[in-house]
Amino acid sequence: MTTQQADTILWFDHDDCRRVDVAGGKGASLASMAGLGLPVPPGFLVPAAALDRTLHRAGRADEMLAILSSISTEDDIEPASERLQALVLDSPITGPLADAISDAYERLDAGSGVAVRSSACAEDGEVASYAGQQDTYLNVRGADQVLHHVSRCWASFFGTRALFYRRLKGSLADLGMAVVVQRQLDAAKAGVMFTIDPVRRRRDQLLIEAAWGLGEAVVSGAVIPDQYIVARDGRLKRAHVSRQDKMVVRRPDGGTEEVELSEEQATGQVLDEAELSQLVELGLRAEEIFGGPQDVEWAFEGGALYLLQSRPVTA
Repeated sequence: MTTQQADTILWFDHDDCRRVDVAGGKGASLASMAGLGLPVPPGFLVPAAALDRTLHRAGRADEMLAILSSISTEDDIEPASERLQALVLDSPITGPLADAISDAYERLDAGSGVAVRSSACAEDGEVASYAGQQDTYLNVRGADQVLHHVSRCWASFFGTRALFYRRLKGSLADLGMAVVVQRQLDAAKAGVMFTIDPVRRRRDQLLIEAAWGLGEAVVSGAVIPDQYIVARDGRLKRAHVSRQDKMVVRRPDGGTEEVELSEEQATGQVLDEAELSQLVELGLRAEEIFGGPQDVEWAFEGGALYLLQSRPVTA
């Protein structure tokens, strides 16, 4: 990627967005799915090269690499992480890149806020997944806050867990971190889906987990989601409905909050058969596109189903 490209953003329909070295694993997957007509919320990405460009512009790149090269044992990771994250957060996004991100945010936001999502170039692969190693921020509002949270995503690439994982994989010197910015959904229900059943080790059925509100409640473990076992023809084989006393929703001023559910909703089944059928159809399409079993994040907003992420199921 050229220096000029590192100082701008790329919308999902740009050809380079489908390159993992530019868009990271998550970004390339989302752009590819959007290009194939799958229901992906619209968005843009800050290319992976922008992190290195920003560090060089702030005069911090050499210091970053020196700290990374000094990590030789597990005991080195925590103090190095604190120094690395501080350097990133002290390297503000300025100039053409800041203007490009701010302008794109204004085009995308439409009053709904945005999700700012980390997308490492080595993540979501078939051999090893970096899922959960870096941060995502929901319902970010205002151009200044988007810039700040892009920097926070970059900083999370140097968190303790992320450095520990990358040291095991021998990729500490890697600075390949893109950031995805998407329209924030106001999800009524959300969750995850495996296009195989990894618990029972069966390929003839799908495992779907669902909660009310944003999917953050499922990912964070704030609630025990409903669990559905569905045959590949869409037939519901088993449903375990969990009591869910709360859900995560958007805050009007940005961020998210937990709200209490009514007794009827807390004890009700999240997904009906029509919604389960839509999910199976979407999951099998993603599996066909990517050539293997998929771990899918999804959400329903206003009755429409959206695909938030699809990555290979890893061991």
